[in-house]
Amino acid sequence: MPLLHIAVLALVQGITEFLPVSSSAHLVLVPKFTCWPDQGLVMDVAMHVGTVGAVMVYFWRDLWDMATGLLGALKGRGDPHAKLFGYIVIGTLPLVAAGYLMSRYLPGGIRSFEVIAWTTLGFGLLLWLADKLGMTLRRMEHLTLRDGLIIGGAQVLALVPGTSRSGITMTAARLLGMERPDAARFSMLLGIPAVLAAGSLEGWALYQSGDVALTADSVQAAGLAFVSALVAIALMMAWLRRASFAPFVLYRVVLGLFLLSIAYGWVDWAALFGIELGCVG
Repeated sequence: MPLLHIAVLALVQGITEFLPVSSSAHLVLVPKFTCWPDQGLVMDVAMHVGTVGAVMVYFWRDLWDMATGLLGALKGRGDPHAKLFGYIVIGTLPLVAAGYLMSRYLPGGIRSFEVIAWTTLGFGLLLWLADKLGMTLRRMEHLTLRDGLIIGGAQVLALVPGTSRSGITMTAARLLGMERPDAARFSMLLGIPAVLAAGSLEGWALYQSGDVALTADSVQAAGLAFVSALVAIALMMAWLRRASFAPFVLYRVVLGLFLLSIAYGWVDWAALFGIELGCVG
């Protein structure tokens, strides 16, 4: 696979996996606009490993605290970090159930260009609304079982490309009054089992296919996805400590309108600017 192809896919996956802009939509759009062939399961698994590795490195202290909290809970000591682990487990269950049902009854998923356009726009506006209306009074330590179920349940919507798993969970957290950095932090911690599960399913499919050899391409993809995801997470967390989700909302609105204009022929981009739109259509 050409290095440019590897680099673009890995950077797109790394940057968009934990930002509220939908990595699944972007990975569908890349071949649409470039006419590149499907990258295959090896690359998908490698990029998932890279991105989940990045979030685990960035939030290593939270993971350590949850591990030590669980040990304390087993010894009969109450610990808020053990509760956080429980909320993450509970919040993951709706997605696991919905993902199983989709894999059984809709194995091809939903990859419609029009659907991606509408979800990119619609859920971007919903994030803006939640960010404007949501209070900023609650932090991670204020989470309850109900919050874990609501935020986790929102992940189910992310099975539709363009929704964004991180985006919809941050939206739910903001509607529940969580401060922006804490909403993003819980969303990404909640994303660890979700991304691990997705990578494991792809890995199992890869194992069953018999093509399990690691290649230089997959190692490069994992490394680039790891670095780009780590940088993207750090920049987003730094931004949310002092500002709102507005840049992500603006990006989604612009991208959504652009995709809708292509899907429904509102603008003839080729005639207007001489832009070739690859294999879109």
